[in-house]
Amino acid sequence: MKKLFTSFFAVFMIFCFASCSTPMKSTEKRQNNLNCSFSSKALISLDKLNADATIKRLGDGMWEAEFESPNTLSGVKLTFMDGNVSADYKGLSFSVPRSALPVKAMLLNLIDAVDENARKEELKGSENEGMLEIPGSLESGDYTLSVDENGYIAAFSMPNNLLCITFSEVSPDTSYTPSTEPSSSSTAETTEIASAAVSTETTSAIS
Repeated sequence: MKKLFTSFFAVFMIFCFASCSTPMKSTEKRQNNLNCSFSSKALISLDKLNADATIKRLGDGMWEAEFESPNTLSGVKLTFMDGNVSADYKGLSFSVPRSALPVKAMLLNLIDAVDENARKEELKGSENEGMLEIPGSLESGDYTLSVDENGYIAAFSMPNNLLCITFSEVSPDTSYTPSTEPSSSSTAETTEIASAAVSTETTSAIS
């Protein structure tokens, strides 16, 4: 009986030591600085497309993305305002459908994810190499939103959609004024020409 008790105690101690040596993945918290207006450089990787852009969050549901590369997207600016999306291309403004371009659709996912988390009092997730990774799910798939030690956006990825956006030079932007909607004086002919130009060049960029 004594030998049985000794064996049981030894097994119990081994189990305790093994449990203590295995780190538990805990939930970490960060200050939420997603809820402010900010401007950031962004490297966008979407399937075979790589693009550089400046992305600005002006408020809940109000964003801008202006592309600097590749050449076929350079100068294109997308403005997101309360569910409406407009485009500016080489000085010509016009309305575009929400699902017109794959890159625009992926930016809508980014906007939905960030704005949803921006409404929270604090950010919760798991820490990975100094970044807080926040998991989430949208209608188009699962995502991971990463913020730095100060709670500012650092990265956004949706592996199932082959999307990864890396942010750098993130800074609060309190002086920026959102662009106004295209004026009613723009003619239908101008709209048609601009739409055709963006459709042709951006399609070439993602094909």
